[in-house]
Amino acid sequence: PPAADPPRRSDEMPPSPSTIKHHPSSVNLELLTSLLREGKEKQLVKFLSKELSCVSMPLAKRLVAELQWAADTPVDTLQDKQIVALYQLLRDATFGNPSASCLSPVGEYNMRLGIIKELRPDLVATHQESACVVEGHPAVIEAGVCLGGRDAKPGITVYRFANRIPLLFEGGGDVATVVSKKRIAWANYKIRHTQDKIGVFVSLVSTKVPFKGTGKEYIGDDIPEVREAVKRAIEKCCLQLKAKIVKQRALADEREKKKNLTKYIPDVSRALIGMMSQLAEAGGEAGGGRQRARPRDAEHDALLEQVRAKRLKEEDLSEKLRVHVETCDAANALETVEAGKRGARLLLQDLYLSPLDEATELLPEVQHPLFALKLHARALHAERA
Repeated sequence: PPAADPPRRSDEMPPSPSTIKHHPSSVNLELLTSLLREGKEKQLVKFLSKELSCVSMPLAKRLVAELQWAADTPVDTLQDKQIVALYQLLRDATFGNPSASCLSPVGEYNMRLGIIKELRPDLVATHQESACVVEGHPAVIEAGVCLGGRDAKPGITVYRFANRIPLLFEGGGDVATVVSKKRIAWANYKIRHTQDKIGVFVSLVSTKVPFKGTGKEYIGDDIPEVREAVKRAIEKCCLQLKAKIVKQRALADEREKKKNLTKYIPDVSRALIGMMSQLAEAGGEAGGGRQRARPRDAEHDALLEQVRAKRLKEEDLSEKLRVHVETCDAANALETVEAGKRGARLLLQDLYLSPLDEATELLPEVQHPLFALKLHARALHAERA
């Protein structure tokens, strides 16, 4: 029988959402009327500054003055026409962006683990965009791009999620599908979108998902904020993959170069032995009888003497060339590693591990594609000291 409790891929839960106040741009007429009738504040200025987010007391006074009302206008005296005027003003005015603490995105760490678990791709990259605002509602876009994988097909396969719930139907007009197939220059990132097996994962988390149609099966491509956020997130993933692809191709070129050099070692050895044998038979003089005074003459004569005495054979020369190729390959690999160390040396920091107990005060978790790290709060205090 199937297991009732399947094994978990991650023990890291998404952050818990917090309660925030309504943003002025997100309230509709019905909600505004309900807030005015049920709110605790009696004056309109205090209602705007305390019941809505991103509205300070000076801004609330300016809004009331814009309507040419008194600053101490009682909330319970507002008529329907006045509420409509207030609603129109809130829709037209410009406010700061609402907080995204009310959202609970899955996170890059869990998204990466999920992609690896389900598809087992060759390469994977994830990115979480900073919060954007859609009609006064905060929204967070998360994206992941992978190459290869189990049961993957050539081309672009799009996986869509809204508030961590998969969207399975009407994907052709979805913003994730349109952006992935029409607005991303895959060739700029060393990716062949018609031949490579590309998986694109896009997750939108918001207090109001801008679905199209009554079926709520896809998100339209006509919302600039969402479209641009999706494009930026996918491009950031592609940049990560490009760096990995360039490294892989450079290593493949080195392997191919080594293979070709090794392939022609017997022919080169045979040609060198033949040439040196002819020089040895001619007395070691390659051009005229003039004595040459070059630094390598002694070594040159010694080499010809070994050929003349049959001490240097084709097999010995082949082995020396093969050792030289291996030495050069190891030197190139060491140089690459050292260059990577020099580039990452500025990022290195001392890390101290100690046992945890229930009374330990921890800093917010630091997530990495390979691990999650929680630091002691006293480490920050020691750094400041």
